[in-house]
Amino acid sequence: MKITRQEYARRRKALMELMEPNSIAIVPSAPERTRSRDTEYPYRQDSDLHYLSGFDEPHAVLVLFPEREHGEYVLFCRERDPERETWDGYRAGPEGACRDFGADDAFPIDDIDDILPGLIEGRERVYYAMGKDRDFDAQVMTWVNTIRAKVRAGAHPPGEFLDLSHFLHDMRLIKSAAEQRIMREAGEISARAHCRAMRFCKPGVMEYQLEAEIQHEFAMAGARYPAYNSIVGGGKNGCILHYVENNAALRNGDLVLIDAGCELESYAADISRTFPVNGRFSPEQRSLYELVLSAQLAAIEVIRPGSHWNLPHEMSVEVLTRGLVELGLLSGSVEELIENGAYKQFYMHRVGHWLGLDVHDVGDYKIEGEWRALEPGMVMTVEPGLYIAPDNETVAKKWRGIGIRIEDDVLVTKDGCEVLTSGVPKSPDDIEALMNA
Repeated sequence: MKITRQEYARRRKALMELMEPNSIAIVPSAPERTRSRDTEYPYRQDSDLHYLSGFDEPHAVLVLFPEREHGEYVLFCRERDPERETWDGYRAGPEGACRDFGADDAFPIDDIDDILPGLIEGRERVYYAMGKDRDFDAQVMTWVNTIRAKVRAGAHPPGEFLDLSHFLHDMRLIKSAAEQRIMREAGEISARAHCRAMRFCKPGVMEYQLEAEIQHEFAMAGARYPAYNSIVGGGKNGCILHYVENNAALRNGDLVLIDAGCELESYAADISRTFPVNGRFSPEQRSLYELVLSAQLAAIEVIRPGSHWNLPHEMSVEVLTRGLVELGLLSGSVEELIENGAYKQFYMHRVGHWLGLDVHDVGDYKIEGEWRALEPGMVMTVEPGLYIAPDNETVAKKWRGIGIRIEDDVLVTKDGCEVLTSGVPKSPDDIEALMNA
């Protein structure tokens, strides 16, 4: 299950049709990252470059030239090097860039300083995401200044820089049928991993052991890496939104909050589930859990084309605030509590975010100051939560230290929405049944 060369070509063509005449677009690869001394983190390509080419090697630059006679798509990349490939792995080389990745032309990356200024020269506009990579920003300006230095000899430097992200990220926001298939599979794999963690869980298990069960399921299904650092927080650790230490023992009577999703073909899944370590919700845990679940279901209910981005969040805030009043954690008028943000001590994040090649994917949430209308092909998370800090003395002791989040990945369809991660249970009765089967 991969994106085809034809789809990558369609993406490049669509982007170039949005560019102004006589322009050039430059997209660099992500840098390699050092983990410690002589070791590096596993390489992950820049999502924009991957989206346009599928080329996943470091030290590469993709260049697009609309209406260029000698080819519109040029790729700079590492040359083949048998000695280095023996140590570091195979390379496509310029020949492979053309043969396997559809480049019209390809050059060694070591020659870019000699070649690219000549390709930029004469173009009126440069499309480039300035500010994303300081070192590459400086390199781009060096190329432009090289052309400016030759103005008296007749060179014509570009007169305008435009942000490539404006067009490219709007394209990435609407997922194609192929992207939807990959994300659906990523959601199904991730759902199975959460089910596996529920079945494995019991008092005394370490948080990182649940993480290991999840990652094993990812890898065995063909998704080698998680899409982000997995969160496995037992008890009060579930009240830390981005808890990633995952090094505590799970205690009888506590809940455990897991936020984990796999990356498949560079596309992310993102699921959160919260369940009792011993397989049985206490009355207080169940009351809060059912409130969060009601908020999530209400938010998903309003996801359809034409609804605005913020409507699911507004629904979650209303349901949670009303429920917190009924449980006695807040007091006062629901409308006033929403207006003054009283709920934020328990629900301090928004209901979701875009999802795709990045976990927090690209795309504007507002257009000209107004919340964006949802369209078919958009994928978003829906993840309301409640977090009662263990030291919150404004609430009864029985509520303290409970953290709950329920998150699913939701695709906007032509007539509503599809939950891509429905394979993992989320009703308290279904969770208990799975854990005690």
